[in-house]
Amino acid sequence: MNERIIKLTDAEEVQDFVRAAGHCDFDIDISYQRIVIDAKSILGVMGLGMERELTVKYGGEDFEFENVLSKYSVA
Repeated sequence: MNERIIKLTDAEEVQDFVRAAGHCDFDIDISYQRIVIDAKSILGVMGLGMERELTVKYGGEDFEFENVLSKYSVA
């Protein structure tokens, strides 16, 4: 299982992230503290709030998704 920390600052970034996650054929979860959401749900991701450090966990590999994660990666 891969894990990355990201920060999404506006609705366009959320849309970009969810679109990339939606193209993956494996499960992707995004979490903040104890709340875990399916990363393919735009309403769920927006509900977590912006300007927070979010943890993304996923079990597969997709080059496009990795590129999107790199754009929003913290540290």
